Amino acid sequence: MKPKIVFSEKCLEYGSHHIESPERVRKAYLTLRERGYEFTEPKPAEEEDLLRVHDVSYLRLLKEGSIEDPDTPAYPNIYEYARLAAGGAVLAAEINGFSLMRPPGHHAGRHGAALGAYTRGFCYINNIAVAVKHLDRPTLILDIDGHHGNGTQEIMLGDPKVIYISLHRYPLYPGTGLYSEANCYNYLLDADCGEKIYITTLKKALEKVDLRRVEVVAVSAGFDTFTGDLASLGLNEKSFEEIGKILASLNKPTFFVLEGGYIGENVGRAIDALLKNFDT
Repeated sequence: MKPKIVFSEKCLEYGSHHIESPERVRKAYLTLRERGYEFTEPKPAEEEDLLRVHDVSYLRLLKEGSIEDPDTPAYPNIYEYARLAAGGAVLAAEINGFSLMRPPGHHAGRHGAALGAYTRGFCYINNIAVAVKHLDRPTLILDIDGHHGNGTQEIMLGDPKVIYISLHRYPLYPGTGLYSEANCYNYLLDADCGEKIYITTLKKALEKVDLRRVEVVAVSAGFDTFTGDLASLGLNEKSFEEIGKILASLNKPTFFVLEGGYIGENVGRAIDALLKNFDT
């Protein structure tokens, strides 16, 4: 059976004029519905789960809407939307599914902006970090978004239960992830490098991981690496199917959380390709 898609139409209610818009997720949802996926509704993340990841003072500012960030606006009720997206990630982790929720999360650090970035890059709560801390099992986080997950690295750096791997384009926002340190491994790629280089790099990265230490694989699933998107690495549907084959071959419980990807019709097709080799 195909992995379930975690989705709520509530995540389409805000931010219609932003590049991180409802349309990118709406189009992906329609594609996946047409292709026969089953959907399940998330509940908002518990505050105790959020506090494992974020500082209480930052969450208070988020609740109040007292944040100033040109990339990540203080939309009305944004704390509740972000909390629901984090809950989507938690549910995906529990059922080995795919959370098709927004806002994304991997740029959000403990106090908001992370590792020297001036903005939170469309992110409010670090969804995948919340899910991983909720599971509390030895986990490999693989970030395939075209931007470095600076918030995830900040939160997970030095965590003995987590290995973090990011393949990202450089130079590009947020300008971090230039080198590996401790349990965080970063791989820099040139714009439009293409599938062959990407897959070779992914295999090289995974070869360095002691999979005996890993019980769960958590994927920050960004699709802005698709040709023509915001962080294009020259990938296409076939590329994501190859990525999925590699991840499925690890034979570990695996869940996925949506990050970037701003051409909605491509996002849906890429998700379908990525999940083809998974059976729950």
